[in-house]
Amino acid sequence: MFTIANNFNLNSKHEVLIIGLFNKTAGFDGYLEEADGLLDGYLLELVKSGDMSVKPKAISKLHTFGKLGAKRLYFVGLGKEKELTFEVLREAMGRAIKTVNSEKAAEAAVLLDTFTTENVSVLDAGHALGEATVLAAYKFEGYKQKTNEPDKKLENVTVYSQIEEQDDVKAAVAVGYAHGKGTNSARTLTNTPGNLLTAADLADHAVKLADTYGFESEILEKADLEKLGMGAFLAVNQGSVEPPKMIVLKYQGREEWTDVIGLVGKGITFDTGGYSIKTKDGIVGMKTDMGGAAAVLGAMEIIGELKPEQNVVAVIPSTDNMISGSAFKPDDVITSMSGKTIEVLNTDAEGRLVLADAMTYAKHHGANYLVDVATLTGGVIVALGTETTGALTNDEALFEQILEASYEAGEPIWRLPLFEKDKERVRSSKIADLNNSPGREGHAIMGGAFVGEFAEGTPWVHLDIAGTSTTKKDHDLGPSGGTGVMARTLALFVERFETE
Repeated sequence: MFTIANNFNLNSKHEVLIIGLFNKTAGFDGYLEEADGLLDGYLLELVKSGDMSVKPKAISKLHTFGKLGAKRLYFVGLGKEKELTFEVLREAMGRAIKTVNSEKAAEAAVLLDTFTTENVSVLDAGHALGEATVLAAYKFEGYKQKTNEPDKKLENVTVYSQIEEQDDVKAAVAVGYAHGKGTNSARTLTNTPGNLLTAADLADHAVKLADTYGFESEILEKADLEKLGMGAFLAVNQGSVEPPKMIVLKYQGREEWTDVIGLVGKGITFDTGGYSIKTKDGIVGMKTDMGGAAAVLGAMEIIGELKPEQNVVAVIPSTDNMISGSAFKPDDVITSMSGKTIEVLNTDAEGRLVLADAMTYAKHHGANYLVDVATLTGGVIVALGTETTGALTNDEALFEQILEASYEAGEPIWRLPLFEKDKERVRSSKIADLNNSPGREGHAIMGGAFVGEFAEGTPWVHLDIAGTSTTKKDHDLGPSGGTGVMARTLALFVERFETE
């Protein structure tokens, strides 16, 4: 899709030429100054008059009337040079790509050097472009009958830069593209209806990733779960006709299987709430309750593409949570793989139950660090809204690495407190070691605290994406629907991971 070149001149033929436009009082320089001359000074005049905006993320289009090689110029407002951030640049590029796609251009070129500052290098700009190009173009095809009209979209992008290290630019764009592609895969999984994405389907997707990237894979069937004593996971599956799957992918980027990062993703393909049934409005959209699994699989796709020198085991417990004569019930007591017993007070608090056995199984596979991702609680939406992921941890150093990765990915997280008294509430059952629903107060904290009981002494971070896994509105880097949130954060965390 991308061609990297350094031989640009204003006579180069392109459907669209994308140029960064800063707010500069001194006027134009470089290619902009040359283009302004060929256009009889109209570019500068348009900026001065306000008809071509330099405000961040503003897109201005101009037909060249044959005076330049490019048919149309797309100017991307970037604001003041000192104020440009990587996140703003990525979103600005996403908006530009959306505009190009809306006009059904099949080909475009980007003057990458016009997007750089002292704070944002040409390699940063290349990464942002690669990521934004695939994220902004994402569309969930759905299941409507297709028309015969061809779906035109951007297929070729020429990236011009004068930097001598052309291979570095190529690599930066490729890394960004891989991050975007993995996120889009997570989006598609999240958007797929529960009848078309069962636990078996999710397992098939994981096996295909393993075949593509050389991962080791393991799919535990119901009989395997019973032999291993995964009573918490099996309880959630009791009411379903769909067999459960414990999905495991292993990527070994080091000679020795040490310092292993465990990524654990909740894979509830549809959640009725069980006998603690959801409302008629609350149950709609529960096909997305496997957003944590989608994020982990998206991250594994990115890891497979980029091959960092790390060891990773991904563990995904997948089932739906249904109602039937055999479904588990409030007041049931179940035994997890770890041996801890659990009093079920709420069958709609099922995600933490499947994660319990998955956390234990990740440690069984040698995980020295654990990160779980789950659409776990409505409480996190009440606390943090729909733009911020909630987090809990038992290890400050590990959390700091996740936090740094989330900043770079543009996927903000906020740490919630976890005190000893919170843990005591999870342990407050009179008849079992734990209870799965201590009450509404501190709902998001209680959910995470329960999962943390199964991390035990292993460094652990919990990410609750109930509010961020989907969005109801279009945005610069994609449409409404599944966001693929945390796929890039997890991948960046793995790529940059450092042991103490």
